[in-house]
Amino acid sequence: MRTVSAIARYLAGVIFLVFGLNGFLHFIPLPPPGGVAGQFMGALFVSHYLTLVFGLQVIAAVLLLANRYVPLALAVLAPVIVNILCFHALMAPTGLPLALFVAVLWILTFVDVRSAFAGLFQSRLQPRA
Repeated sequence: MRTVSAIARYLAGVIFLVFGLNGFLHFIPLPPPGGVAGQFMGALFVSHYLTLVFGLQVIAAVLLLANRYVPLALAVLAPVIVNILCFHALMAPTGLPLALFVAVLWILTFVDVRSAFAGLFQSRLQPRA
C-alpha cells in the first residue's frame, strides 16, 4: 500500500503543479467555459481569487513532490478538490473525470498518513487533568 500511496502522491503532486503553474503561465491553452461556469470563472478571475487557489495548488504540489509536510499539503488541497468536484459536477461536467481521478489520488495518499489526522475524528474531547 505504501507504493500505491507514493505513486498517488507523486501523480497528485504533478497534476496540481502543472495546473497550478498553468494558472500563472498559461502554457496549456484552455478555452473559457460557457454559460454559468464561464460567469463563475469570470468572477473568480476578476476578483483575483484564482491567484490564491493556484498559489495554494503550487505550494501543496511542491510539498507532495518533496515528501515534506504531506498532511499539511493534503489539508490545503482538500477544500480545493471539493470545490473542483462541485464546479465540475454542477457547472462543467466535461472535467469531472479528471476531478474524480484527483480525488481518488488524494484519498490514496490520505490513507497512508491518516494517523496525522486522528485528532480530527474524535467524537468527544477528553478533558485535561
